[in-house]
Amino acid sequence: MENNCEVLLKVDHLCQYFRLGRKDLKAVDDVSFEIRKGESFGLVGESGCGKTTTGRSIIKLYNITSGNVYFKGQRIGAGTRSYQDAIAAARTDAAKKIKLLRSEKNVDDVRKAAIREEIQKINEELGAVVDKNRALIKNAKSDSKEVDKQYVASLLKALEAEYSQKFRAAEGNDEKLKALKKEYNNRCRVAKKSKLITQIQMIFQDPIASLDPRMTVRDIIAEGLVINGITDKDYINEKVYEILEMVGLVREHADRYPHEFSGGQRQRIGIARAVIMQPEMIIADEPISALDVSIQAQVINLLNDLRERLGLTILFIAHDLSVVKYFSDRIGVMYFGKMVELADSDELFKNPLHPYTKSLLSAIPLPDPVYEKQRTRIHYNPIAEHDYSVSAPSFREITPGHFVSCNDAEEEKYKQQVK
Repeated sequence: MENNCEVLLKVDHLCQYFRLGRKDLKAVDDVSFEIRKGESFGLVGESGCGKTTTGRSIIKLYNITSGNVYFKGQRIGAGTRSYQDAIAAARTDAAKKIKLLRSEKNVDDVRKAAIREEIQKINEELGAVVDKNRALIKNAKSDSKEVDKQYVASLLKALEAEYSQKFRAAEGNDEKLKALKKEYNNRCRVAKKSKLITQIQMIFQDPIASLDPRMTVRDIIAEGLVINGITDKDYINEKVYEILEMVGLVREHADRYPHEFSGGQRQRIGIARAVIMQPEMIIADEPISALDVSIQAQVINLLNDLRERLGLTILFIAHDLSVVKYFSDRIGVMYFGKMVELADSDELFKNPLHPYTKSLLSAIPLPDPVYEKQRTRIHYNPIAEHDYSVSAPSFREITPGHFVSCNDAEEEKYKQQVK
C-alpha cells in the first residue's frame, strides 16, 4: 500500500433499515469506518451480516436510513428516512395527546380554555419538530446537488486550463484550432453530465446476474461512457478494446454475448465495466465467491495488478478471511449489522480480540492434516459472551489502529490481553 494517510472514503454512523410490516430489519446498524487513498480495505463476516448492504448503500444503490457517507471530503450520501420517521412519530404522538384532551367530558369553561392552550402548545411543538426535520432533509438533498455542481465546475476549470495552452500553441493554424475547439466542446459537454459518485464503481458478486444477456460485451462495457454523454464511436471502441486487453480478454470478445463466456471471463467483463469509467475507488462485492478455486486466484491477481497500475482504492467485501488477509491492508469484521472489530490485516490475525473474530479465524482450514485433526472450532454465542445489561458497548480503540466493539469491562480485559 502507498504510504498515504489521506482519507478517501468516510462512512459515519451508517444505518440501513428495511421495512418489514410495522417493524424494521436493521441490515446495517451504526457502522463507521474510513478508507485511505490507495489502500485495500477488507470487509468480512458471515452471510447476512450486512457487508453487501453496506457497499450498496455507499454507492447509493439504496437510500440510506441515517448517517453520512463522505467521498474526497464531500458528503455524497445522507440518510433522510430517519428525519421522515421523526416527523411521522411526532405527528402520531401529537394526535394521541390532542385526542386524549378532547375526550374529556363535563369540563367547565376554565378547563376548556386550558385544553385549548395545551392543544395550541402541542401543535407549536409539532410544528417546531416538523420544520427542524424538513430543514435537515432539504439540507441533505441540497448538499448532494451542490457536490455535483462543485465537481463539474472543477472539471470545467481543469479543461479550460488544459486547452488554453493548446489554443495558444495552435494560433495561426485554423484547421488545427477548429479541431481543438470541437474536442474542447465535446469534453465540456461530457464534464457537465459528470457526477462525483461515478468516481466509485462496483463489481457485483454474481457475474451472470450482473450482465444483461441481451447486450454485447461492447455495449455492456461502454454503457457508462454513453450515459456520460460520449458519442464518438471510434473513441468508445478503442477504450473498450484497451480495457478488454487490460483485464485479460481479447478484442474479438467485444461482439459476443455474456452466455458465451465462462464464469471467470464474465467476472472480467464486470471488472472491465467498472474500470473503463476511470474510478478512484472500486467496491468489490465478493467478486470471487461464485468462481472456481482455480479461477479465484487469477481474479484476485488481476485486481491487485489493476490496483497498482491505476492507483485504485478498493473496498473488498468477502467472507473468506484467508483471501482477505492476502488482499487487504486493513480488515473490518461485521456481525449482525454492526462492526465488531477493525485493525490492520496482520494485527487482526495476530491479536484477534472480539470473540466473533476468533470464531471466524478458527474456521479457516489449512492444508495440513496434522493441524486439521487438532483444530477446534470456536463457537460464538453473543448471549453467553457479553453482558450489556449494565454498560452498553461502543466502538473503542484498544491499541493504535485496533478498534473493538465493547463496554467498559471488556475494554479493560482486551487491554490486558494485548499487553
